[in-house]
Amino acid sequence: MRYLGSIPEAAGVAVLAPNSRGITWDGIRDGFGPDVELLNRALEKTFKTAAIDPARVSIGGFSDGASYALSLGLINANLFGSVLAFSPGFIVSGGRMTTPQSKNSNDATRKPRFFISHGTHDHILPIEKCGRRIAADLKSRGYDVTFHEFDGDHELPGDIAREGMKFVIATK
Repeated sequence: MRYLGSIPEAAGVAVLAPNSRGITWDGIRDGFGPDVELLNRALEKTFKTAAIDPARVSIGGFSDGASYALSLGLINANLFGSVLAFSPGFIVSGGRMTTPQSKNSNDATRKPRFFISHGTHDHILPIEKCGRRIAADLKSRGYDVTFHEFDGDHELPGDIAREGMKFVIATK
């Protein structure tokens, strides 16, 4: 949450922000497992304790978290209306989630919208091999993609985070 600070609150967006069980998300290391189970439990609890509009649920992350969010957003399109990926590296297949909302969804044709941002001077995940390639691939597959390049490194500037929150609010 340190990347976002008070931006979600200012935008009126509730954020559930669990940490991975290891040094990074399981799907990045060796396949989906404990982290997806954690997310399933966290989402089930959230849906039981808060008034959540299932049509407005989004997933997002930064760096490895962005790659994880892209992956789960594609695999679980019936659950996530939008995906925020700040400086992603790649997409992983697998990782189906089993929340009550995903099990009961009869909208098998739902396609999430994507907001991808990437620094033009990213020295960890180069924009040309990562952000630009991912955005172009998703667009070629018919997804609605907003791609924002910014003059920066492997980071999440406040103005980009605010733009991402506006994107989430606009999700229907």
